[in-house]
Amino acid sequence: MVSGTVVPGLGLCLAVTAGAMLLEAAEVAVFGRAWLESLVLAILIGTLVRSLWVPAPGWQPGIAFGAKTVLEVAVVLLGASLSLGTLWAAGPGLLLGIAGVVAVAIASSYGVGRALGLHHRMAMLVACGNSICGNSAIAATAPVIGADGEEVAAAIAFTAVLGVLVVLLLPLLVPLLGLSPMQYGVLAGLTVYAVPQVLAATAPIGLLSVQVGTLVKLVRVLMLGPVVLALSLSRPRPGPDSGPNSGRDRAEGRVALHQLVPWFILAFLALAGLRSAGLIPEAALPALSGSANLLTVVSMAALGLGVDVRVVARAGLRVTCAVILSLLALGAVSLGLIHGLGIL
Repeated sequence: MVSGTVVPGLGLCLAVTAGAMLLEAAEVAVFGRAWLESLVLAILIGTLVRSLWVPAPGWQPGIAFGAKTVLEVAVVLLGASLSLGTLWAAGPGLLLGIAGVVAVAIASSYGVGRALGLHHRMAMLVACGNSICGNSAIAATAPVIGADGEEVAAAIAFTAVLGVLVVLLLPLLVPLLGLSPMQYGVLAGLTVYAVPQVLAATAPIGLLSVQVGTLVKLVRVLMLGPVVLALSLSRPRPGPDSGPNSGRDRAEGRVALHQLVPWFILAFLALAGLRSAGLIPEAALPALSGSANLLTVVSMAALGLGVDVRVVARAGLRVTCAVILSLLALGAVSLGLIHGLGIL
């Protein structure tokens, strides 16, 4: 049961979420598409509110609940959108190629970020956001690596702006590089952040590019589960005196499961397994996906409400450089895969 002390702060998060969704709807009505998604707008509005007014201590429990627990539940519900059938349909060559691109891109992006002086957590957020699926990957990775609100806000803000530029500029590479519709679809699927953005980037080129780009993007999104699990398993473990049962576990020669993998990652994998086994009704999938999106926006509003804009500003130039260089590296690796597999 939600404690009464959580209600004011959580209510504020919901108010920011409502504002973000209204602005996204206004974008669609005016421009025909949402250039900034509600997830990004929630962080921006939350940060603006936090810059103009510092919430009193009574608001903090609800804001903290939204930034942590709500986000973890959203990650769990994302598992329902993943199906192993999509992996199988892509074929082993392309599947292994996509997995290789994601692995190389994460490693190179992380290296670039660290070389530019970014903290380990920020470098990993940028790497996962660029290499997998933008905002969703950043949101899913953040609780696993212990990233704070400022780091998440900075990573999402700069990634979101660059994501819009990629959608606008990527089609220009078709005549410059002599790409076929199939090749361009693979390139867009491997480099563009979100599925709607893939549709926007490929639609000017043709239906084949749209279909191929969407498939490649969906397979790329499926890499989120293994990557998040790997990060969870590789995180530093609690010390020998970190808990009341640590001595007993050590004496018995075993490590508690919750110390290896957070509960929400186990639940995420369980839900993905149920989806792959066909045990989740198709009619329930839109509701689960919509709920995951809504809860993610609420959690981003909470993160924004905890952001000190001065911290984000200080990280701005380095994060921007890291995102741009990482994206260029991702594009180069993606073109290498296209030519390596002989895609025509």
